[in-house]
Amino acid sequence: MKFLIAGLGSIGRRHLRNLKALGQTDLLFYRTHQATLPDTDLIGFPSFTNLDEALAQKPDGVIVSNPTALHLEVATASARAGAALLIEKPVSDSLLGIRELQETLDKTGKPALVGFHFRYHPVLQQIKALIDENQLGKPLKAHAHWGEYLPGWHPWEDYRHSYAARADLGGGALNTLSHPIDYLRWLMGEVQSLSANLSNLSPLELDVEDNVELILRFHSGSLGTIHLDYYQRPPSHTLEISFEKGRVRWDNGSGCATIENAELETIQTVCPPDEFQRNDMFLAEMKDFVRLCQGEDLPHCTLADGKRVQKIVEVARQSSSQSGCSVQLPS
Repeated sequence: MKFLIAGLGSIGRRHLRNLKALGQTDLLFYRTHQATLPDTDLIGFPSFTNLDEALAQKPDGVIVSNPTALHLEVATASARAGAALLIEKPVSDSLLGIRELQETLDKTGKPALVGFHFRYHPVLQQIKALIDENQLGKPLKAHAHWGEYLPGWHPWEDYRHSYAARADLGGGALNTLSHPIDYLRWLMGEVQSLSANLSNLSPLELDVEDNVELILRFHSGSLGTIHLDYYQRPPSHTLEISFEKGRVRWDNGSGCATIENAELETIQTVCPPDEFQRNDMFLAEMKDFVRLCQGEDLPHCTLADGKRVQKIVEVARQSSSQSGCSVQLPS
């Protein structure tokens, strides 16, 4: 099979390594030569600076890993060329153009997988099963906390020039750290309404928000809160869910979760396999993408999921501009 990688920043390079690890060797690149990483691992593969020329090579799958604001241009052209898509999260920095992309995919019959890779975390998958099986009763309240220090992400470049820090490239903590929005939808169900506050609290010289506070009301009646930031040192990423019969606490740092059943007075710790590494989530995602390109029908994070997250992001910005008023989402 033939795969085109569009965008060769750190995530594009990770996808390249994983494709090679899966035995895929017919690889090519579409790039603008803006990446700040060395080109050592790119030697020997065809590279194009013109998207039409790259798509004329007829790739079976296209991996869209360029800056957020540029996703849809590449994704829609690739869909028209008949390719399956792996689109890095978020799908875009706005909803404009997503309908056209979906209509194009509907015509070609090709799938799109959106790269919310935390759905592949083995412990979050166990928490998902616990909820689906009603082991602790109804989930009542969830809180996700993700604090990062943006200057520490890519020490080889000035963080202020990175896509995550630039409004024109679709950056900001809300877009860039949107994983909890997706996995709370996945775990808790669809969001009915929300209120939000987006602000700048740090001296990081950003033209995008570095602090996000969200309050979500789910259709089930449950609540969720999400905190995201760009300034926390040391960083942490945690999730806590309160249920009718107990509580679950997950820490991305260790990968483990504590499951407390108050009725049975039990405490259980579940962890990933001993050999688990962060890249295993991306590798599992890539395995699914290869299978989708081969025509297999399997559950995955769809373009509709990505669009819903982007709608939540859009409504959050609307709420914040209205002093945090609660805003209803369309069904």
